[in-house]
Amino acid sequence: MKNIAFIVNPISGTKAKNRVTKLIRDLLDPQLFSPTVVVTEYAGHATQLAQQFALEGYYAVIAVGGDGTVNEVANGLVGTNTALGIVPNGSGNGFARHLDISTRMNRAIEMLNSSEVISVDYGMVNDKKFFSTCGVGFDALVAVQFNEGKSRGLKTYVQNTLQSLFNYKPKTYHILGEDIDVTTEAFLITFANAGQWGYDAYIAPKASVQDGLMDIAIVNKFPLSAAPKLALNLFTHNIDENFYMNTVRSKAITLVRENAGAIHIDGDPFEMPTELNIKIVEDGLKVLVKKRF
Repeated sequence: MKNIAFIVNPISGTKAKNRVTKLIRDLLDPQLFSPTVVVTEYAGHATQLAQQFALEGYYAVIAVGGDGTVNEVANGLVGTNTALGIVPNGSGNGFARHLDISTRMNRAIEMLNSSEVISVDYGMVNDKKFFSTCGVGFDALVAVQFNEGKSRGLKTYVQNTLQSLFNYKPKTYHILGEDIDVTTEAFLITFANAGQWGYDAYIAPKASVQDGLMDIAIVNKFPLSAAPKLALNLFTHNIDENFYMNTVRSKAITLVRENAGAIHIDGDPFEMPTELNIKIVEDGLKVLVKKRF
């Protein structure tokens, strides 16, 4: 029997957490796993808990929450033999969606009974890790507004996006890396290890968490009349074919922007300097996914 821990974020997303323990008791196979359930009490607590469970030799630690919770738990498991599992319960759930993990809690817990461990890449932006995406520009602004709001969910995200869209001015960025030397005026730039922002919106449809590369998705300056088509392309998984979109791949780049300020890391905003050094670390994290064979 394998020891497995569930780390629950009590404030992420929009769904109630009070049924998590019951679902685990009802759906997790007791012949396979001996579960422990803990609830986070403050920012960064999930990382500390995950590190401790890894030191104790746990088979897996399951993040119950959104992409921010997944980021915290994964930070505590990088470089260990303890696997990350995900029971999505946040607003976007981009990393879980990319890994084809159901956003229904009961199905995600049931999947653990027939899961396997794979190794995936993760990203670094200066001294911080990301597992799905990080980015600058408009999506960083939306992350700040979303984080400061009192309510969560898709409706809030759409409202924040629309309110800011008409007033946002694209910024100039210099991107430098192997075979890359570009200065561009961009609406946003996303550095994608995984392909999704969340809500089934693919900013990098061809991104892979196992190819050792990041997809650098650059949305160039565009007229407002082009915004509906760009939004549609996000949800039909073909934004990389849009006229105003360019994607390049690299293992490591340096980005220099006009001013220091916010970036988003797996959907959460952080203040960072003008120069960002971004790279992919190969096979740095073990993850539980649905057994393929």
